[in-house]
Amino acid sequence: MIALDTNVLARFFINDEEDREAAKQRPAAITALSGKVFVPMLVILEFEWVMRGFYELPRKEIQQVFESLCGLANVQIENRVSVLAALDAYQNGLDFADALHLARADFCSTFLSFDVRLKKRADAAGLSPSVAAPTA
Repeated sequence: MIALDTNVLARFFINDEEDREAAKQRPAAITALSGKVFVPMLVILEFEWVMRGFYELPRKEIQQVFESLCGLANVQIENRVSVLAALDAYQNGLDFADALHLARADFCSTFLSFDVRLKKRADAAGLSPSVAAPTA
């Protein structure tokens, strides 16, 4: 089993024909993902940022990429259950990083944050743990 980084995932899932280096690396990424691979959770988090921030992919496409990745039988994702829970919350309007943080804190009673938007969206989606602002 080999571990993958964000760039390998990007080369596999995103065919950036305008980037000559990416085009040269894509066959190697395809080969790498044909075997048994491990994807660390921080790579998942960074990959979402790359798809959203660099490639400017819409939310629906990002969701589809992650669903495809999670559906590959040869791919072991660190804490797949949390990633799938985060994808559900993401589909309900949460920022992916926030959704992943909440999913990883599922054993806690409360998630403290000053992010009012996170609280509204988490409450609307009925997510656990509940989100609250820290108090002095």
